[in-house]
Amino acid sequence: MDISVVIPTYNRYNVLQRALASVHAQTHKPKEVIIIDDGSTDKTSQILKLFPDVKYYYQENSGVSSARNLGIEKSNFEWIAFLDSDDEWHPDKLQEHLKLHLEKPKLQISYTDEKWIRNSKEVKLPKKYRKFGGEIFKKCLSHCIIAPSATLIHKDLLSTVGLFDESLEVCEDYDLWLRVAIENEIGLIDKKLITKYGGDEDQLSMKFWGMDRFRVKALEKLLEISESKEELIKSMLIEKYSLLLKGAQKHDKMQDIYNYEKKIEELEN
Repeated sequence: MDISVVIPTYNRYNVLQRALASVHAQTHKPKEVIIIDDGSTDKTSQILKLFPDVKYYYQENSGVSSARNLGIEKSNFEWIAFLDSDDEWHPDKLQEHLKLHLEKPKLQISYTDEKWIRNSKEVKLPKKYRKFGGEIFKKCLSHCIIAPSATLIHKDLLSTVGLFDESLEVCEDYDLWLRVAIENEIGLIDKKLITKYGGDEDQLSMKFWGMDRFRVKALEKLLEISESKEELIKSMLIEKYSLLLKGAQKHDKMQDIYNYEKKIEELEN
């Protein structure tokens, strides 16, 4: 299995070193490691001094989706493994993917369970982030249960469903995995093989309020392209619109109230 590792990063020089060290520690070595520097102003450009074998590309700040997509474009091998620069792989992560895909050669995507560290302490994953394998479209509708750093995907599948949506500032992974899960089985390696670190104010999940606003955009787009899952998508959209409507009512946002009420009415009729 020939794997390209794609690491998007932005002003994460110190933790990027940890991420790269975890790639170099893999028992199954990738064929290449690609760093996409999304306009960093820190010492990220000096990372080659510590890891001279990686491939480094710089772009003007365009967002994590743009960075991942450029990494895919620059990759030379059929399998793509994503790793966010503030995350860390466990040593046998890629080896476990190899094992699963040898057992199930028709699988074009797999992911692993994850360990969470918040403010230097391990925390239990909320139930809503429980992992599932197989035909998991319905399980992916409410929240994103697949972390990019946990994922291995074949380029052929990306060619079929498309790349990360660069118009989404966040929830771009939620959007892509839904497009994948519509028609494809997703393999689960039921082991905690990545560590996700959180609690920093500059993380995208901390930066944006009301994440359902972005999930709604992904669901609206999905509704236009999927007939087979139309009723499931509509049901989740009504649920998300209703939550956003309550928030708009709480803050007396009259235009938003009107818009969400109208959207709910259109879907229910």
